[in-house]
Amino acid sequence: MSNSKSPRLFRPETLTALGIIAVAAGFIIPTVALKPISALLPAVMLIGMMALSSLLLIVDQKSASAGEDAKPMTTAPKRVLGAFALIISYAISVDLIGFYISTAVAVPLVAYVFGYRSLPGLALASCIVLGAIYLIFDFAMAQTFPSGQLWKG
Repeated sequence: MSNSKSPRLFRPETLTALGIIAVAAGFIIPTVALKPISALLPAVMLIGMMALSSLLLIVDQKSASAGEDAKPMTTAPKRVLGAFALIISYAISVDLIGFYISTAVAVPLVAYVFGYRSLPGLALASCIVLGAIYLIFDFAMAQTFPSGQLWKG
């Protein structure tokens, strides 16, 4: 009886977890050169991503050892590719037009792409996210965000 299952390390969730861990570990290296207050948020987020990815890896490998079939990574690949395109566009727009304008556009756009259609809810979510970011980082921690290449003279 031949069983043509792929190796455990090639399961979609395992590959995703390993990829996130590798990329986050690569991005955490530059945080060493930042001032401690500036490095706090990126370092905590990257460490959190690595921890959650490690948990995903453990759960998926336990499922594999129990003989469960790997779940398909996505049932809507166009939506996932669109989300990645939004992330890349957001990163570029932060550099070009600044953090606050880019975030004001990106938050409702991402929520809309993932199925939230209430326009008042989208506006409220944008205000809450931007307000919280401003109060925590700009006001309380005195951190400045990119203002954009286009506005620099």
